Amino acid sequence: MNHKPSPTDLLDGARRTVLVALPVRPTPPATVESTILAAARVIARVGLHHGDYVLDALGRDGLDVPMYVRPMSVVGAIRHAATGSPQKTNCVADMAIGFLALSIDGGPAWTDPFSLEAHVDDWSDGVTAAEAVAFLELAATAPERAA
Repeated sequence: MNHKPSPTDLLDGARRTVLVALPVRPTPPATVESTILAAARVIARVGLHHGDYVLDALGRDGLDVPMYVRPMSVVGAIRHAATGSPQKTNCVADMAIGFLALSIDGGPAWTDPFSLEAHVDDWSDGVTAAEAVAFLELAATAPERAA
């Protein structure tokens, strides 16, 4: 018999069950304010990207780094904070983008989701990472300061 013993084999040939504890995935933020604060932390950590959601979003340049390590736009950082991916969206991410868009220069002319997203992207193209983080933190804490 050409069988190598595995770490779960006992000396008498029986097997034992081994419990493997996997790390718990952090839960995404549940409120708009916490999502925007988390997006500010993401931009502060990985940097601000002007353009698409993330640097080399389609993978054409052959970057071997995961999406969550690449610089992100403000919209990409909000989506990453809410869903764990800068390319996926959910209701909280859409509400956070809408809240932020309406906080910038009075909001866009149209209030459909694509116009709100484009308004935030157009604004973020003209700011640095530090300015974007400062504004996101200010926008996220606005309801607390108003109370």
